[in-house]
Amino acid sequence: SLECDVSSEASVNACAAAVHQDVGALDVLVNNAGTYYLGGFLETPLDVWQRMYQVNVMGMVHCTRAFLPAMRAAGGARRIVNIASLSSFLPAPNLGAYAASKHAVLGASEGLAMELDQTNVSVLAVFPGIINTPLLGGKVVGANITTRQLETQQAYYQQKGCSPDVVGERVAQATLGKQPYLLVGPQAHAGFNVTRISRTLARRASIHAAKSNGYTDAPG
Repeated sequence: SLECDVSSEASVNACAAAVHQDVGALDVLVNNAGTYYLGGFLETPLDVWQRMYQVNVMGMVHCTRAFLPAMRAAGGARRIVNIASLSSFLPAPNLGAYAASKHAVLGASEGLAMELDQTNVSVLAVFPGIINTPLLGGKVVGANITTRQLETQQAYYQQKGCSPDVVGERVAQATLGKQPYLLVGPQAHAGFNVTRISRTLARRASIHAAKSNGYTDAPG
């Protein structure tokens, strides 16, 4: 196994060199590394904003820059998979930094897909909904987040979220095709559809949902 800090261009380039020497060009590159923070806009420290972009956005940029040239040169159908989020198009209160980073992942994926049109490499943007992963902890919340709020959201993810295995299996299946997007997990399709109907309606729906699932401590 290889250790790699995706926020570091040098670390990613060293990893890519080792991979290319060992196995050659990748058939599938999955940009999945991500970090999370639950906190208000003003309660999210600048270093958290910066780290969020270094990992969630620049990690994808570094890995794609390091592996894409060999993938194109090798020929044959190959895929870049960027793990975005439901938050890419439907943010929630107290998820500003995370949502902003995932919006960036979506934008970069769209631009890259257009540039790679008619080449041997295609892009799959993945939008997981509510997935039961251990994202939350005492070190990833802002000062405005109460203990009750955190416990409510943790319970919500455990009760409503699907297993990460579901996402993994769907992604593996999707890499065999040519579809550009994958919506997977609870609320992914509903969130996407409501944004298509009305951004105003989507905002109201997100605020309403946040009052019951722990994203905000405002009364329901």
